[in-house]
Amino acid sequence: MRLVQVLIPNGKRDSVLKTLDAEEIDYAVWNETGRGDFEALVEFPIPPVGVEPVLEKLRKAGVSEDTYTIVLSPEIVISKRIDALKKRYPDQRISREELITRAQDLAPPASTYIAFLVLSTAIATAGLLLDSAATIIGAMVIAPLMGPAISASVGTVVYDRKLAARGLMLQVTGLLLAIGVAALIGLMVRELNLMPPGFDIRGISQVSERTNPNFLSLFLALGSGIAGAISIIRNAGSALVGVAIAAALVPPAATSGLGFAFGLPAVAIISAVLMLVNVLAINISALVLFWLAGFRPSRSSAVDHARKAVISHTMVLLIAIAILSSVLGLVTYVSSQTALMEQQAKAEVSVMLNESEYSEMRLVTESVDVEYRPADLILNEPARVTVILYRSAEQELPQGIAQRIDDHLTEFTGREVRVRVGFIEAQQTT
Repeated sequence: MRLVQVLIPNGKRDSVLKTLDAEEIDYAVWNETGRGDFEALVEFPIPPVGVEPVLEKLRKAGVSEDTYTIVLSPEIVISKRIDALKKRYPDQRISREELITRAQDLAPPASTYIAFLVLSTAIATAGLLLDSAATIIGAMVIAPLMGPAISASVGTVVYDRKLAARGLMLQVTGLLLAIGVAALIGLMVRELNLMPPGFDIRGISQVSERTNPNFLSLFLALGSGIAGAISIIRNAGSALVGVAIAAALVPPAATSGLGFAFGLPAVAIISAVLMLVNVLAINISALVLFWLAGFRPSRSSAVDHARKAVISHTMVLLIAIAILSSVLGLVTYVSSQTALMEQQAKAEVSVMLNESEYSEMRLVTESVDVEYRPADLILNEPARVTVILYRSAEQELPQGIAQRIDDHLTEFTGREVRVRVGFIEAQQTT
């Protein structure tokens, strides 16, 4: 429920109270003795979704848009007419005015926004380098990225250009700042030798997850945007949804920064594309849901402008997502093909070495290593297969085994390979 307080302008008391009586709303009235522009203060309870239509009717009764109005959330409302009002306004959607206020509150001042974003990016970057999912999740709790996305969408549907521009600006500058902070931390790690020699961030599972994205990442972003809009509309779970939105944006941004810091342009570009797809998906899902929920500008003359803005923004976002998603699609295909190649190579080497000709030799545990990255598939480079075998000291070295494995894998997989076979001599007491 909501408790609405409105100052009644001079000469409008009767028309305002008649409007409330027609709506069968209980109210209380106090005489106003302040500045003299108003003659009374009226207070009445109403379900959240009823605030907007009732205020519109009060405006027709003489209460202007900028009239002093307060909307409160009481714990309990006891009234004979509440049940009837709940049946008339059964939805839990908040009013347009409340939506705008929440969007403004979710987009914090620039200094607060930057401070929290820098801290969350620093923690997320450390989590990536430590390969710690728990640390990354912890960083998402303080990431302030839900507010700007919601503000941009709300500003568009209610045709508040200032609110929409601020939300867009905070998103762009925030994500660029996140990439820059992660790159700076990465450079510090390199220069101070905080990681062991030969350290490769591509071997970290949390980094690899952001550099080998697929279409499931798009569903995460779309779901996060929809959940964010619903949480605002229904006033439920905004903090938890903010974590999901941040999880779709901050880790890819941090991964991109690390890619720049460690001189790995492929890592930087792919994770940046993932970040862009996610932020676009979050914005379009929130924008469409706010519009479908029925939020419109307060002025009827601005409704057509808002509709055109929503349609044009939606089309631009869809085109951008389609273009960038093609990159995700390519990465998905390449990743599946490289994984299939690795699986086939390991299986076929094991089968081949079980033949009677090689029965006296056996594979070292986990000794078939296949190096075949997405870039190798795109550039048509051969897969590099390394096999380590045990053989007895007195056993003769089999001739041409590397070439035989090479020929077999090339024929079976249809892809060019390069095979290297190593041997470990073993002796055993009788």
